[in-house]
Amino acid sequence: MKRALTHSLFPVLLAAVSVLGQEVLPPITGLFEPGNTRPIWVAVSGLTGEAAATLQFDLYVQGFAFTNAEAAQYLITGSNNGNLQARATDPHNKSTLVAKVYSGGSLRRQVHAFADDFVQALGRKGIAQTKIAFKAENGSRSEVYIADFDGQNAQAVTKDGSLVSAPCWVPGHLALYYVSYQFNHADIFYHDLSTGARRVFARYGGSNLSPAASPGGSQVAMILSKDGWVDLYVGSASGGEPKRLTRSAQDESSPCWSPDGKWICFAAKERERRTLCKISPAGGTMQPLGTSGMPSPTEPDWSPDGQWIAFTAQYRSGFQICVVPAGGGTAVSLVEGEDPSWAPNSRTLAFCRRRGGGNYVLSLLDVPTKQVKDVSRISGIGSQSQPSWAK
Repeated sequence: MKRALTHSLFPVLLAAVSVLGQEVLPPITGLFEPGNTRPIWVAVSGLTGEAAATLQFDLYVQGFAFTNAEAAQYLITGSNNGNLQARATDPHNKSTLVAKVYSGGSLRRQVHAFADDFVQALGRKGIAQTKIAFKAENGSRSEVYIADFDGQNAQAVTKDGSLVSAPCWVPGHLALYYVSYQFNHADIFYHDLSTGARRVFARYGGSNLSPAASPGGSQVAMILSKDGWVDLYVGSASGGEPKRLTRSAQDESSPCWSPDGKWICFAAKERERRTLCKISPAGGTMQPLGTSGMPSPTEPDWSPDGQWIAFTAQYRSGFQICVVPAGGGTAVSLVEGEDPSWAPNSRTLAFCRRRGGGNYVLSLLDVPTKQVKDVSRISGIGSQSQPSWAK
């Protein structure tokens, strides 16, 4: 989710670094140790009510935690009587990181802007003003929604009263691809959110599934069965006959792109066993990506910094969110859930997990610390799933 929607952002909570250990999280461009990093300790004072809750959410899902002023690595002070006034300091270096008055828009939006300024002052990419798309389901009907990254300000994109699946943002554009059964057939739609215009992008015989826009938005990977088998194809965003990349009697699923656009990663089957593979969008031989320790990988998503692939693994009696180095290797299991999608900061994941009654809820996960927070739910909606984070 990257950018045309910079006004609405998902709240994420701040985690703090221990003063005694002086452990600072690595920059987003570097490798971290998934699930085995301590949070950064922050003390917050002066903010109340919605402002305090929003800031805590925004920071917590980015690897911060909260403590008193004596134990904190960073201090945040402020007030929210009217506009937000906020100041972030490093008491150990006696430096001021942010000191601003925020005005315009809602209080929540002002807090999101401050959260982004604070993490950016630490050398990271802010995500509090980004958006997600997802599937909202009630019984036999579902629609595509978009919302701030914390689930607030949710808006229905479709109102077809049928079935939808697999929403996918077009990087750098206010637009989505998704699958809809509006015409009683699994078709891929392109939807321009700035104008509301949409069109059928792929409606071949058989199923048209799992659209994934390339980093520049000029190409679309998808799963089609138009030639008899369920295979991976890539086509131009402007239309035309798509190119078939795989020819397998086994089915392929869930394509995603490397951030440089040179590879498409997807889930394949070999001898009835699910595995991750990659292939050039120009064609060629598909290459396996090992996920040692976690069997049956599906639903891969490549991190924006190119370092990691997140995926879902079927493990024992449930599903796990896992990450593996982009070149393959030993996978790390993080939390129970499905359908991971990376945030622009390459450390936070949106995913879904089952709760009581079998319904899905959307959650955010800070990969280094394994801190998890559920996002705000839409009243009257049974399940929210299949998140896609705008980049």
